[in-house]
This record gives sequence, structure tokens and C-alpha cells, in this order.
Amino acid sequence: MRIGITGQNGFIGYHLTQTIKHKHNDYTLVPFHKSLFQEESALAVFFSSCDVIVHLAGVNRAQTDQEVYDGNMQLANALKTALVATNFQGHLLFASSSQEKGDSTYGKAKKDARVLLEDTMSTLGGRFTGLIIPNIFGPFCKPNYNSFVATFCSKIVNHESPEVINDANVPLLYVGNLVDQILEKIKKPKDPLVEIQPNVEVKVTEVLRLLNLFKSSYLDKNTIPSLKSAFETQLYNTFRSYIDMDRINPVPIVQHTDERGFFSELIRTEIGGQFSYSTTLPGITRGNHFHTRKIERFMVIGGKAKISLRKIGSTEVHEYLLDGENPSYVDMPIWYTHNITNIGTTPLITAFWINEPYNSEDADTYFENV
Repeated sequence: MRIGITGQNGFIGYHLTQTIKHKHNDYTLVPFHKSLFQEESALAVFFSSCDVIVHLAGVNRAQTDQEVYDGNMQLANALKTALVATNFQGHLLFASSSQEKGDSTYGKAKKDARVLLEDTMSTLGGRFTGLIIPNIFGPFCKPNYNSFVATFCSKIVNHESPEVINDANVPLLYVGNLVDQILEKIKKPKDPLVEIQPNVEVKVTEVLRLLNLFKSSYLDKNTIPSLKSAFETQLYNTFRSYIDMDRINPVPIVQHTDERGFFSELIRTEIGGQFSYSTTLPGITRGNHFHTRKIERFMVIGGKAKISLRKIGSTEVHEYLLDGENPSYVDMPIWYTHNITNIGTTPLITAFWINEPYNSEDADTYFENV
């Protein structure tokens, strides 16, 4: 199945694109760039190359409400023109918003665009799925844009104080769970209009309380906090994605020295998980994989190492040099492929911690070279 995604470099588009690329070998991604919206013939070629199109591109913010409305309708009309030109009879999924139910200009634009494209697909004889999506949160969402969670995370890690304007109960859906539901609708299309349900409904102040707790535990006390639910783990991984890795890594491990030698605490955690260690011979590299949910720490306690990380979909590589003479650690963010190389002349000794024991049937481990 050939899948094209408009807005694939956006927040949801990134996660959908990378999930398909690394978890669904039976799907082929058709490359898309936003410049195609300006080239009618090129957009038609893109459509003709796809069996399924997921339309995620949209205008959330602009200087005026009219610009928001016009921007979204221009995208929808460009899609309509390409659909008709190619007589597209595949499956079009359109990402709308729960704001359709309100009176905002953005909500009206999403609804009008959805109706326009649904009518077009009905005329062509293809399949259409409109997705009514609630508030989404997750790693790499742009702060100060359309997610208060992203804004809160960014402010807290930068030592600012977020402001709660309206302490409402907010329905929230983790981006990874949204991606799973989109893929399910691609695999088993049913209704032309689907209201995606949130994972949780939570007060804004409760989200803020948890994020401040994460800062206090993780950044201030070097402690992995207690994570009592899937939502708290997802929120914690979201919080970690806003931390400047190059500002904190590698983190030194405190040594308590006396006449016997020294004692060091490797990790302090309010949750369990799996502790392990390895030896690595000189010149050997371990790893070259990433996780989408797991929390992991590499602690070098003997020998010399280079730890390298790269965000999936990016070319920027972060490299950190660690030495067992001065033990230190690096935490692995989700969606970052990582490895560790022995750059010394003696065996490298590394201790590892991960927040869940290894399960071969659900390893959450995807191999890609840094």
C-alpha cells in the first residue's frame, strides 16, 4: 500500500511518518513536500502515486482569523483540484479537530474543508474518512503554538513559570495513540466520520503539577519519578523531549571516596525496571537502535566510551565522551537512535537501566544506525 502524507514534517506528520517507516514494512511512503501545494501538476503526480492520502497539513495560527480560514480552504481546494484531475478513487483521510463543534474560525475552516473533500471523494467514488481529533500532546510538539502541554514543558525546563488561564478539564490524546488509530483506519476503513476519543480528561493544573514534579525529581534531584499510569509515562517522555541534551550531558556520577576506594549511586528511581551491565571490547560499538516509549540510561563506570544519538528523521548527531575514571551517564530520549563505542584500550564497563523488563514479544526496539 502506497501512503502519502501532507504535513509530514509537522508534529503529527513526523510521528505518523516515522511509525510507518520503522514499524510497517508492508507500507510504502510516497515523499511529499509542502511546495507541491504551489504546483498543480506536481500535486497531481503525487496523488496518482498514492493508494491512501492522509491530509494533515493545515494552518493553525495566522495574523488574522480570516487568514486562518483562507489558508485551510486554499489547501483543501488544491487537494480537490488534484483529486479530480487524477480521478482519485483511493482512500483520503482528513485530520479535522474537535474545535469543529465550537465557533472558532479554525474549527469552521476544518469543518468546511472536511465537507468539501468528503463531497469530492463521494463524487469520484473513492473512500473518505474524516477524523475529529481532540487535543494532542507528545514529544517534539511546537511550544507556544497549539498545545498547552508543549508550552508548559518548554517554560518549565527553561526555568519559567507557566500561567494557568483557565483550569478546565481538558481531554488529551497521546500522539502515539493517535498514530495507532490512524493506521487502524487505514487498515480497516469503516465510517466516513470518526470521532477519535482521548486517553484521559485531566485538569490543566494537574498537568502542571506533574510537570513540575518531573522537573523537581529528574532535573533537580537526578531521580526517575514514580510514573503511575501510561499517561504519566507519556507525559514524562514528552517533558524530556524539551530538555537541551547538550546542556546536561554527560551527567557526572558522584563518587564517595575513602581508604577502600569509592562508592557511587548509579541511579535513584521511584519506579522499578531492569538493571544490567555489559563489557565491550576496544573498537566495538553496541546499540544502533531506538525506543518509542522506554526510558533508558547508559552509565559508564570503567573504560572510555563515546555515546552517539540522532533523532529519527534528522541528520544531526549528538556525541558525548565518557570516562570511567570520572563516571557519568547519559539518558536516551525516545525516538533517538543511539549507540555506545569503546574508544579506549581496555574493556568498557557500562551499566544500563531501563524502566521496563525486556519482553521479546513487545521489545519496543527498532534498529537504525546513528
